[in-house]
Amino acid sequence: MRALRGERPEITPVWFMRQAGRSLPEYRALRATGGMIDACLDPALASEITLQPVRRHGVDAAIFFSDIVVPLALVGMEVEIAPGRGPVFARPLSTAAEIARAVRIDPALVRERGEAVVSAVSRTTQMLGEVSADRGEPLPLIGFAGAPFTLAAYLVEGGPSKDHLAARRLLHDDPAAWHDLTAWLAEVSGEFLALQVTAGASAGQLFDSWAGALAPHDYREGALPASRAALDRVRALSPAGVGRVPLVHFGVGTGELLADMASADIDAIGVDYRVPLDEAMRRVGRDLTVQGNLDPAMLFAGEEARTAQVHRILEEGRHARAHVFNLGHGVPKDADPDAIGAVVRTVHDWRAAGGQQP
Repeated sequence: MRALRGERPEITPVWFMRQAGRSLPEYRALRATGGMIDACLDPALASEITLQPVRRHGVDAAIFFSDIVVPLALVGMEVEIAPGRGPVFARPLSTAAEIARAVRIDPALVRERGEAVVSAVSRTTQMLGEVSADRGEPLPLIGFAGAPFTLAAYLVEGGPSKDHLAARRLLHDDPAAWHDLTAWLAEVSGEFLALQVTAGASAGQLFDSWAGALAPHDYREGALPASRAALDRVRALSPAGVGRVPLVHFGVGTGELLADMASADIDAIGVDYRVPLDEAMRRVGRDLTVQGNLDPAMLFAGEEARTAQVHRILEEGRHARAHVFNLGHGVPKDADPDAIGAVVRTVHDWRAAGGQQP
């Protein structure tokens, strides 16, 4: 939390996107039956899955176990997370009329139907206090939500896509419908992230899986305003001051968009593995904390190569006011849990090598 707010702790903190997930055998055992969305809305199951990697890896924060489409399920959209494929919607929003009907759904339903989310967050924060009692303070819980562009891409396509052609076409072909859709999704996503923060999450991250498919101009016109609105919904809960809830903005393949993403009212910018952190901060041009950005492929590399890359990234992170170590995307499902734990130890031990402070 200190690092997100701009201080530089003696030991660089570390957590992993998708850390509460498929790489752990204990996770797979819990998820042997039932659907993903059902698991996300089971407070006991969600909190246990959130805590599993904290216990195993010794990371410095927990990321709430959920999915970016959960708020859409809460407002009544028919969606399932198909194994090996991802979110699939029964009724894609492929026309202006379909979008017009969808955006009449009240985003407040996320809050009204989100009792399971509130219960899961509350339960998780209590459990974090118990497992981190020896650290002197509870480990923080990071809430997260999907950015409006990524949610819109899924809704318009009806499911995952490699190129998001339908979403990119709609952005230009019917900008009014596109605006209505992304503005509505900003409210839905903002409500979901705000719900987690209100229930006890210490920080929040807006995750834009597919923003890298957009040219910078299209991102500024067709995605960034909605992302700002979603973040503003959370920021309204904690304006500038001592109690400010740190917010992180992250996107995949967004090296050309970093300055635009950083223009939102955020505390940290997440960087994927394609751009070195020192170059990322030059592009950002703002006094922000940087998060990232080990290539997930390094979890499959030998110890010597992996350690060298971790050290390189820690050095590059010194160009920001503070650094939260992470992967440059999510943990792959086939990653060796021992390799993940080794990265945590390497990051925590770096101070002993004399590299922490400039």
